[in-house]
Amino acid sequence: MNKALGCTVYSRPGLPTIVRMRCLPLLAFVISTMAAQAQTDWTYWGGTKAFNRYSSADQINAGNVDELEVVWRRPAVDSSIFDTFPRLRISGNLRATPIYVNGILYASNGIGLAEAIDPATGRTLWTQQLDAETFDNARGTSSRGVEYWNNGSQSRLFSVRQGNLYALDPKTGNKVTEFGEGGAVNLIPEGANTFSLVSSGPLIVNDVIIITGTVDGAGDSGTQWRGVASEDVRGFDANSGEHLWTFHAVPREGEFGTDTWGNDSWRESGDLGSWCCLSADAELGYVYVPFTAPTAAYYGGHRPGDNLYSNSLVAIDVSTGERVWHFQMVHHDVWEYDNVGPPILGDIVVEGRPIKAVMQANKTGWVYVFDRVTGEPVWPIEELPVPQSDVPGEQLSPTQPFPTKPAPIASQGITEADIIDFPEIGQIARATVANFVIGPIFTPPTVVSDEPGGNQGTLALPGSWGSANWNTGAFDPETGYYYGFTNDIPRVYRLEATTEPDAQMDYWSPNREAPYLDGIPLTKPPWGRITAIDMNRGEHVWQVANGDSLSDHPDLDELDLPTLGIASRPASLLTKTLLFMGDGSNNHGGTQPNMWGNSFRAYDKMTGEVIWETQLPSGTTGAPMSYVHEGKQYIVVAVGSLGDDPELVALALP
Repeated sequence: MNKALGCTVYSRPGLPTIVRMRCLPLLAFVISTMAAQAQTDWTYWGGTKAFNRYSSADQINAGNVDELEVVWRRPAVDSSIFDTFPRLRISGNLRATPIYVNGILYASNGIGLAEAIDPATGRTLWTQQLDAETFDNARGTSSRGVEYWNNGSQSRLFSVRQGNLYALDPKTGNKVTEFGEGGAVNLIPEGANTFSLVSSGPLIVNDVIIITGTVDGAGDSGTQWRGVASEDVRGFDANSGEHLWTFHAVPREGEFGTDTWGNDSWRESGDLGSWCCLSADAELGYVYVPFTAPTAAYYGGHRPGDNLYSNSLVAIDVSTGERVWHFQMVHHDVWEYDNVGPPILGDIVVEGRPIKAVMQANKTGWVYVFDRVTGEPVWPIEELPVPQSDVPGEQLSPTQPFPTKPAPIASQGITEADIIDFPEIGQIARATVANFVIGPIFTPPTVVSDEPGGNQGTLALPGSWGSANWNTGAFDPETGYYYGFTNDIPRVYRLEATTEPDAQMDYWSPNREAPYLDGIPLTKPPWGRITAIDMNRGEHVWQVANGDSLSDHPDLDELDLPTLGIASRPASLLTKTLLFMGDGSNNHGGTQPNMWGNSFRAYDKMTGEVIWETQLPSGTTGAPMSYVHEGKQYIVVAVGSLGDDPELVALALP
């Protein structure tokens, strides 16, 4: 037992894989100006445009949370759609987080149509009509969010589906015909075939609709890097639908950042954008955009330089579309270390100095913290030397940014000490790892060998699925605590020489799957964990495993192990007193078949102690939200799996 930072830290001898920290309540909390008004509505899919995933509602609390019960359930698509299309199949991955505005729930349904829902019963009030009554037009997938807008004289609900931005009447679901062309704007860029916004949603700041997303060819993971339309950020007028500005994800000639793409590689580089989770400060007029890895994500010999704006957080002025400031988390990425989680806004006090902060989690496992006005790091971020590549033609950045605070919320790098040492399988694990290159974070991909005992690639933590993803991050504006979820599952960075006659690069990555020992990861648990950080100090407060995954495995069930954690993608919901989180689902990419579950828990947000747990109909696929309707607090979460029908589930007190 050790004492540090006013906390008592407990660890089990011989099992250094989990640390629990029970901290005394702070004597005084920072009362943020962003918490001045009670957040009992849920006006954006991230809670507010600050994306804090926080509700100040406290009707449900530690004293009565064990009385929570399911009060309504509804399918991902209203049953009326099947009357017309009985053969229609719905993905189990319902991504939607509803919003609650003026006493109504609005959400993207299982095929991406906006729906209005009675918040007390789950009954459908209206469903957006299809543009055409055809089977192809009915097919679709849910997006994570819809957006509500009111300018004082009129209200609109905005959603994106099948490459179109729709403006709908919130009362009826009918198109607002004076917007765009008959109520819609075509978002498919010139040179592309499709546009998708399934992982985010439109965001409106000062009457400007900000749109990010992906186009066809995105995510090709190194099989192609030319001829792909750029995945830019665009602004549209919320009144008319007029296109106002474009911010180029890959800078063009004469723009800031083109010199970071050597050999003029910016001219032919696409497949770089922002596919999830925007936030905004309306007072400043800034939108905060997290950008993904460059093309190709694992070999960059054809794109020398740092490659802006890949892996960067960019503050954009919504009135002009111009960059205010940026910070690049990973230079010349070959690990697919995207910024895919939300930039979370919060007001903190550091050493007596009030700071309007933005907190950006990255797949590296760090949470980078900046003054959101100026872009200055709140704590120093140091450029430190990192391993270099021996792949012919590859030239990595000699240094990468290392935050000094907060400490990472995930494991970084792999040493022999990180390999599982459980009886019997530990020896097999070490023998397996001997065929791979291991090392600290930023150890680069390596070329595989077909020779017996030859190199099988670089085994890395975090891997290309990252530690933090779209689900990571929530912020309590009253305490200044940030909550991050990470999974600790290794992946492999392997390269092979391209042999196709029309190949446009010398090397590519055929796959990044890491070996398992009958479903057991090669590295020590916990494989999924939650970390609470006091952002006023930049220090971890507690860290716990989220759920239990393989304790009943025949090779582990006789061992005295701590909670092993589930490596999935559950998202947090913060309330006045509690932190809610599920196990996650097997629908998410990078999730192993044995790494999910139906549990939904309430944690004491000050200590990490589980104080309540229930079983939902399936695993959580979307981020939970909360609202107070007619004096009653509800919690709603999307669930589904590869074997279960997707649905929205609402919980409340009796």
